[in-house]
Amino acid sequence: MNILVTGGRGQLGQSIRKVSGEYPDCSFLFTDLPEADITDAEVIGRLIEENGIDTIINCAAFTSAERAERDCGDEALWVNIHGPMVLASVAKAHGVGMVHVSTDYVFDGESSVPYTEEAATGPLNVYGITKLGGESGALATGADLVIVRTSWLYSEFGSNFMKTMLSLAEKNGEVWVVNDQTGSPTYATDLARAIMVLVGRGIEGQGIYHFSDAGEVTWYDFTKEIFRQAGVGAKVNPITSIEYPSPVKRPAYSVLDTSKIREAGAVVPQWKDSLGVCLAALKAPEAK
Repeated sequence: MNILVTGGRGQLGQSIRKVSGEYPDCSFLFTDLPEADITDAEVIGRLIEENGIDTIINCAAFTSAERAERDCGDEALWVNIHGPMVLASVAKAHGVGMVHVSTDYVFDGESSVPYTEEAATGPLNVYGITKLGGESGALATGADLVIVRTSWLYSEFGSNFMKTMLSLAEKNGEVWVVNDQTGSPTYATDLARAIMVLVGRGIEGQGIYHFSDAGEVTWYDFTKEIFRQAGVGAKVNPITSIEYPSPVKRPAYSVLDTSKIREAGAVVPQWKDSLGVCLAALKAPEAK
């Protein structure tokens, strides 16, 4: 199977690259800007034809919720809505299946139980609105398409919450972290393997799956566990969302129900266990 991974230099794309050796029957083509713009149908079509692509995994996205809010979503609209629509349209035209990665931010956070795939959506911010628009637009093309929503993604690669907290701890000796937003941290390597389970089953028809690591926690408690496992002695101060200076309204509760993807064969590790694996990987020379 020949797999095209868009957004290949992002943390999920790099995580798929890291585990790619576990799938000897698959050949991976990792692409990113500037060589492969997901909004350019001609470029994507040529990549599919020249490389005999069977499946697309779209990891490309505009992920800065703050910038999306500040800039009224111009770039986020283009990348997160138009991009998946173009990819799905090209995939359909070439008879190629596609996996598209989305987010817990499509929900309003008013639930008190984990969100299933059938739960009503209601994004609170521009980023969430664009990601939901990307889901709808891609599905509307009629392509063979699986959407995988995830939450609180982190890894040893790129920029993410875990690495930011470690950096702030080293710089300042203490951090202030929101304690009234609850979700499930997700190690990108775990998500990469879950996506490959779906790819291995074959992408036929359309569907939505939720994947996050198991357990729920606030950002404050997540930070305390990061520091505990990393051996960092910095102080962690709890604050409310109102006290956190951000233009972005975030869901108070965005835990995802992962029953469906478990039934499909994906392994869902406990978040504390995966955090330890990631912190160990962060010390490796290849981590960036």
